[in-house]
Amino acid sequence: MIYFDNSASTLIKPKNVQRAVSNALINFTANPGRSGHKEAIKTALEIENVREKLKKHVNGDEVIFTGGCTHALNLAIIGFCKNFKEPIHVIATENEHNSVLRPLQYLSDQGFIRYSIATQKNKGSLVFKDIEPLIEENTKLVICNHISNVNGDVVDIENIGKSLKEKNIKFLVDGAQGGGHFVYNMKEMNINMLIFSPHKGFYSPQGVGCLIKDADIELTPILFGGTGTNSLELYQPKSSPERYESGTICTPAILGFGAGIEFVEENFAEIKEKMEDLTTYIHYELSKLPIEIYTSTENTNGVFAFNIKNIPSGDIATLLNDKYDICVRSGYHCAPLKHKALGTLETGCIRISFSCYNSFQEVERFIYVIKHILKNYKLI
Repeated sequence: MIYFDNSASTLIKPKNVQRAVSNALINFTANPGRSGHKEAIKTALEIENVREKLKKHVNGDEVIFTGGCTHALNLAIIGFCKNFKEPIHVIATENEHNSVLRPLQYLSDQGFIRYSIATQKNKGSLVFKDIEPLIEENTKLVICNHISNVNGDVVDIENIGKSLKEKNIKFLVDGAQGGGHFVYNMKEMNINMLIFSPHKGFYSPQGVGCLIKDADIELTPILFGGTGTNSLELYQPKSSPERYESGTICTPAILGFGAGIEFVEENFAEIKEKMEDLTTYIHYELSKLPIEIYTSTENTNGVFAFNIKNIPSGDIATLLNDKYDICVRSGYHCAPLKHKALGTLETGCIRISFSCYNSFQEVERFIYVIKHILKNYKLI
C-alpha cells in the first residue's frame, strides 16, 4: 500500500511518538489538574513539560491545548471577535479552510463582524499587497492559512506580520499544514496567534490541537465547564490556560505531541529536504503528461494537486485505491474559495501529500500508474 494522504493525517508515527503514547497509557493516566494526589500532579507536570517545549519551539507566550485544530481555530476566531462591543472588520484569504470560513460566516450572521476575503494575485503566493486594499479603520484581525491544504500555495506571513504590526492589527496564522515543515518564530514574525494540527506535520496522534497566543491576547471562552480551579463559582475562571481548557484534556495525545516536536526538531533538515525533493520530482514527471496541475513549481511543501481532464477526481481516487492500493485525497478539501480560485468547483481535485516516510520508489510507482490510467482512457 502507498499512502499519499499525509496532509489529512500522517500514517506512520515515529517510534518515539509511539513510545510516548504507550508510556502515557501506562504511567500517566490520572486526570491532570483535577486532584492534589501524586498521580494527578505527576501527569500535570508532564503536560506542562510539553507546553513549555511548544512555547520554546515557536517562541510564543501561552499554549492552549484543544480537541483539535478546528477547535483551536474556533476558539481563536470566535473568542477574539466576541471581545468587542461594536462589530469589527476581519480579513481572511481565499486559501482558508472551512474551520476558518464557517466561524467567520457565523459571526457575520450574528452581527459580530464583517469580513473580507483577500485574493491571491500572483501564482503560488499571497502577499501583503493582496491584503492591504481591504484594510479598514476598524480592521482588528487578519487570518492567513500559511500553506494551502489544497495545492500547497504559500502565504508570505513574514512581511504580512511586519506590516500588520505597524498598523496595530492582530495576526492569526493557520499553521495546520506548515507545522513541522516550517520554522515559526512568533515574536520575529509578529504572529499573535498560531494554530497547529499535531497529527499532521508533527507525526503525533489525533485528538489534540493547540493555539499558541501572545500573553496580551484576551479571548472569550467558547467552551465552559470544569477546570479544576474555582469550582465553587458559576463563572469561568480568568486564569489562562485553564480558562480555555474545560474538561479533561487528552494526555496521551499531548505527550505524543511532545515527542513529535522532538522528532521534528532532531530531523528537521532531513524532513524539509525530503518534502522538497519528492514534490519537485513528482511535479517534474507529471508535468510531462496531459494533466492539469494546480501546484506551483516554487511550492515544494509536500502538497501536490492535479486533475486528469474530464474525469471526476473522485473516480480517479477510487480507481487508485481499489485497483492499485494507493491512497490519495480527492474532492474539495474543505476549502471552497480555493477551489473557486483554481477553477475546480465542479470537479474538485486530486491531492497527493507526502511525509518523510514516503520514498522515491513510491513516487515512481505512482507515476507509472498515472501513465497506465491515461493510456486506458486513451489520453496518451
